[in-house]
Amino acid sequence: MSVRLPDRPKRHPRRPRRQPGRPTWHGRDGSADVRDGSGDGGDGSGDGGDGSAIGVAGVLLCVAPLAVLASVAGAITVGPSDLGVADVYGVVADRVGLGSSDLTLLQQSIVWDLRLPRTLLAGICGAGLAICGVILQSLLRNPLADPFVLGISSGASTGAVAVVVLGIGSGAIGLSTGAFAGALVSFALVLLLASLAGGTTDRLVLAGIAATQLFSALTSFIVFTAADAEQTRGVLFWLLGSLSSASWTDVLVCGVIVLGGLLCCVAGAGWLDAFAFGNDAAASLGVDVTRIRVVLLVLTALMTAVIVSTSGAIGFVGLVLPHLARALVGVGHRLLLPATALLGAIFLIWVDTAARTVIDPEELPVGVATALVGVPAFALVLMRARR
Repeated sequence: MSVRLPDRPKRHPRRPRRQPGRPTWHGRDGSADVRDGSGDGGDGSGDGGDGSAIGVAGVLLCVAPLAVLASVAGAITVGPSDLGVADVYGVVADRVGLGSSDLTLLQQSIVWDLRLPRTLLAGICGAGLAICGVILQSLLRNPLADPFVLGISSGASTGAVAVVVLGIGSGAIGLSTGAFAGALVSFALVLLLASLAGGTTDRLVLAGIAATQLFSALTSFIVFTAADAEQTRGVLFWLLGSLSSASWTDVLVCGVIVLGGLLCCVAGAGWLDAFAFGNDAAASLGVDVTRIRVVLLVLTALMTAVIVSTSGAIGFVGLVLPHLARALVGVGHRLLLPATALLGAIFLIWVDTAARTVIDPEELPVGVATALVGVPAFALVLMRARR
């Protein structure tokens, strides 16, 4: 008698090997359980990663204002006069009616009339230039965008020099108005040249370089043909970036413009976030692309013009600091803008302090000092953008 063995079960098809980045399991309904790191427990880009980034941003935004105050107090004490933080506090308290100071009148004048307005103006200019860098990099989607690189600062310098040397509009327009007009003309020329050349990122940078050279040549032509020897020396030193003539009026004007610009940009942070994805994406999200773009670009030109009219052309602050801030707080502009402003203020305060003391008794133009730091950073950003 023969015994019939049960039929062997059919062998299932061999399961394919898992490929990196593909789902590893499929349910009965064909849905995939993705385990390639893009889910909540993947590479930290889920809730935990966002929470960590927000935590870092919160700490930075709490610590940075204190660091700015400490930088102001510390920078004022640096110099040939023997001053301490307590002396600075005593002078400020005496001037605002909250105390008295034991310093001599000369020392009080050094603190109140020279170093304090200069240090405050350095912080305001650093914050303003850094904000301009954030706006330009977001609107133009260009990591190399900066008021100095794109020729806006050069145009503002030309407008300011035309007012000072040629007396154009004397009594009718001020230095800031002339700088504002020059900045608008220069930026419009850059956008026109870039658009005619194709509108790409590299074309925009090349157009900015061309505009910078053009307006620098115009400024030099005005100075050497219309200014006297003393005026020429003063203008050329100022064009390299100088805060030596800072006054409380400059602090007030720049402070109002920069603070107003920062508040406007923070209020419109959602627009800047939308522009980061391109004009079409921003329009699909309900942003009036043309109107908002013009308003923000005019605001950038205004802040740059006011800063240039008081401190000259200071380069690379708006290029370096936004990238550092993004590495610390992320790309959301509601946190990025104030963080960048605070970092820019701290940066320029200490750069200016070094510029006025490193070759004492002479003074190094602050624009030269920022270029020594900014050019290597520009090279790094350029190489990263190429990748």
